[in-house]
Amino acid sequence: MSKIHVRKSDKVVVISGKDKGKISEVLAVYPKKGTVLVKDVNVVTKHQKPNRANMQGGIVKAEAAINSAKVMLFCDSCKKATRISNKIQEDGSKVRVCKKCGKTL
Repeated sequence: MSKIHVRKSDKVVVISGKDKGKISEVLAVYPKKGTVLVKDVNVVTKHQKPNRANMQGGIVKAEAAINSAKVMLFCDSCKKATRISNKIQEDGSKVRVCKKCGKTL
């Protein structure tokens, strides 16, 4: 089980692949596989059989998971992809901090 640097609902930028440069939100994180599911990134077409939920069936577009190394956290204050560091506040809680501008994420 590997540690992943992003969490669900984080804003990330894709740094490699066919969707390079897209800024979007993390929908799900899969730490055992080392992948993340990002909204509107790596959209694939799936052929789906009819079932109770989808009576029609047919071709459906859906996001597929990508490797977590292909995304970097996006800082809203400096508008760039950034690495993070952890800082401990006075009350003892740990927060994630942008390496470039120093703002908490």
